[in-house]
Amino acid sequence: MAIYTKEEAKKILEKALSFSKADTCEINLSGYNSGNIRYARNTVSTAGFSSNQSLAVQSSFGKKSGTATIDEFDDASLEKVVRRAEELAQLSPENPEFMEPLGPQEYDEAITFSESTANITPEYRAEVASSSIVPADAKDVTAAGFLNDSAGFSAMINSKGLFAYNKSTDVDFTVTMRTNDGTGSGWVSRDFNDVDKFDADEAAKTAIDKAVLSREAKAIEPGKYTVILEPAASADLLRNMFRSLNARSADEGRSFMSAADGKNKIGQKIVDERVNIYSDPLNPEVPTATWNGQGQPLKKTSWIENGVVKNLAYDRFWAKEKGVDPVPFPSNAIMTGGDASLEDLIKSTKKGILVTRLWYIRSVDPQTLLYTGLTRDGTFYIENGEIKYPVKNFRFNESPIIMLNNLETLGKQVRINGNLIPYMKVRDFTFTSLSDAV
Repeated sequence: MAIYTKEEAKKILEKALSFSKADTCEINLSGYNSGNIRYARNTVSTAGFSSNQSLAVQSSFGKKSGTATIDEFDDASLEKVVRRAEELAQLSPENPEFMEPLGPQEYDEAITFSESTANITPEYRAEVASSSIVPADAKDVTAAGFLNDSAGFSAMINSKGLFAYNKSTDVDFTVTMRTNDGTGSGWVSRDFNDVDKFDADEAAKTAIDKAVLSREAKAIEPGKYTVILEPAASADLLRNMFRSLNARSADEGRSFMSAADGKNKIGQKIVDERVNIYSDPLNPEVPTATWNGQGQPLKKTSWIENGVVKNLAYDRFWAKEKGVDPVPFPSNAIMTGGDASLEDLIKSTKKGILVTRLWYIRSVDPQTLLYTGLTRDGTFYIENGEIKYPVKNFRFNESPIIMLNNLETLGKQVRINGNLIPYMKVRDFTFTSLSDAV
């Protein structure tokens, strides 16, 4: 399937909209091409390519709405899907929180598309797999990885005159390396819009080195430790905090951001003053579309500034209820960091634990954002500025809020899952028990 240009997408959407008889109508068109390769036990197991396109019509009569989708775009099919959406709308109950579609909007030009990523070939994917398998085999290590790349577009139009279009690319890579004696494990994750920024050899070497270094881990006592959290580890906890940046759940007393008397924590200091978190769809390292699914423009927005809650997201309905301007939910999260490298953080640590990543994270107390989970794929004991030996994995009980109040040092930023998160050194991180899992 071709990735439709802005003009091609608009032509299809305008034709579909011309069939509408509803009070209001919103139509979304999207499509993608995606390729992948998967390998395990140092052998490629599957490789594939998929292509899809879809058009969704939401028709509304008053506060009654219906939605229908189709993947054929000839005139007869477009009229058929519009009629179906209108039929469903007439059968639907009223939505008390219905908001009419937005009128025309102005959007910044996105920087989410890379020709290099869109042009990835099966041969390139095979080379990425080889860059893991060959060095792993040489080090008596077994590789298991997955590479997925995609190029796609999304567009929307409505009966109020709004039109939006975005084209984007992504490449995502993960690999786990296990030593063949079964005692060591290493892991990395990489994601980019532009594949030219991806170094498959570097990623594989990092995972292999961790696997080899983590052989025959020792058991040490659980307790409170100074920890160095790699971005992949802290991101999993921070992601849960980011989800709390919602005004409605806060105002209704359902989240950590709730305050007394039906208020929220905007203006309150909740973490260390060195913590600054914002979103920016035009950040060159983690670009996103410049509009969201409701057609709202996305702009650079500060969420936590010098440790103080600066903004919470207000959807259009809740903003109307509260008499404030809507604030769209962030499309990425960028936490400012420092200049320290991982090596610098290790050298400055007298006694502590290096954590590669966390997994199996579960909520313990939503009101305090307390979570439990396990370390995985490389956990190491640090003494006098050096990694001394690998340690068995821990179960932890920790809150990202407590974590960000116990900051010692912020290191360099790293892209992880479309966000920019720094290395962090944190004191008094709570490990509650050991896990024998590698």
